[in-house]
Amino acid sequence: MSHSHGPTADVSVRPGLADDARAWAAIQVSAWRDSYATLWPAGALDALDVPSIEATWRSALVSPPTAKHRLFTACAGPVVVGFAALAPAPEEEGTGEIVALEVTPARRSDGHGSRLLAACADVLRQTNASAVRTWVVAGDDARAGFLESAGLAPTGLVRTIDVLGTEIREEAWRAAL
Repeated sequence: MSHSHGPTADVSVRPGLADDARAWAAIQVSAWRDSYATLWPAGALDALDVPSIEATWRSALVSPPTAKHRLFTACAGPVVVGFAALAPAPEEEGTGEIVALEVTPARRSDGHGSRLLAACADVLRQTNASAVRTWVVAGDDARAGFLESAGLAPTGLVRTIDVLGTEIREEAWRAAL
């Protein structure tokens, strides 16, 4: 999706704008369908609804729960190609949690994920956070490899989420800042 925000760099990460919410939702749906095709029940992926997800992201941007909640947009020129959402980790004082980091599947090897991760780490350092954490669906080897290459490592902490009656295991990954 293209936006006209004046001159833009070839590739960049900037704070999220309300106009980005539709692109974020479309990117999230396509990224999840690509990454989780064999890890989630098919019905869950088919049920993903771009307008509902857009409304959720727009609300998160317009009315964040705290000042430490942030949204970032990755762009290739004027085209939105990825996003990240950052929040305080609920039970870990001084830790920021990347609750979403998605790049459109066709642009994943262009460095946008690394730029988004760096933007999250930069903001966390500016707010005196000491660590960053995120969750990875068990079996998502591509995301695990990306995080490992960026210096994050599994913590051993595991949680399960219910996706249409199927228990999906997620593992926490963490790095000190």
